[in-house]
Amino acid sequence: MDFRFLYHRTKYFIISPVKAWDVVHRENRPMKFVRGSFFMPLTILVSISAFLGSMFFINTTLKPMYSVLAAVNTFLFLYLGIYASAFVVREIMRATDMGHDFLVAFKLVAYSMAPIFMSLTVSRLFESLLFINLLGLYGLYVFWTGMEVMVNPPDHKKLPMIIATVVSMLIIFFLLQIILSKLTETVYFAIFA
Repeated sequence: MDFRFLYHRTKYFIISPVKAWDVVHRENRPMKFVRGSFFMPLTILVSISAFLGSMFFINTTLKPMYSVLAAVNTFLFLYLGIYASAFVVREIMRATDMGHDFLVAFKLVAYSMAPIFMSLTVSRLFESLLFINLLGLYGLYVFWTGMEVMVNPPDHKKLPMIIATVVSMLIIFFLLQIILSKLTETVYFAIFA
């Protein structure tokens, strides 16, 4: 695990996404590298933040197993959400005749989530700072710039692609949140409470 790479890649996607996307487009790294060096470490960071926030700040009357389940819930939420979103983005690309490469779709989704990962790390640790998740909307700009570099759609297809992507990702993450929250509560109260 290269923490230096993770730090610099995250920083450049937040500070200068156009340059970061140019680097990603030129370097042509495999999905295993993107997953192992960027996506998984940030997902684990947010999960640890959810564990610590749940353990120390949210409800200290619950057993510690609730915090473990909160961390697992957060991990599955992000992991499944990013993969499902990448599949949907690939299908949107295919429907609009902009290719059908899953690697490109995965890179677009995973890297554009950098601002969301950072805001979730803070808001999962300190629930009172939930409003900071609004900063994650910057991920839309990161996605837009990445779409222009990685897919290079014609002008008339840019807006429909971003709208279709945002709507589908909102639906995916909303459904995952409902399903995983119900599952976590059911498991905790059926087994550990």
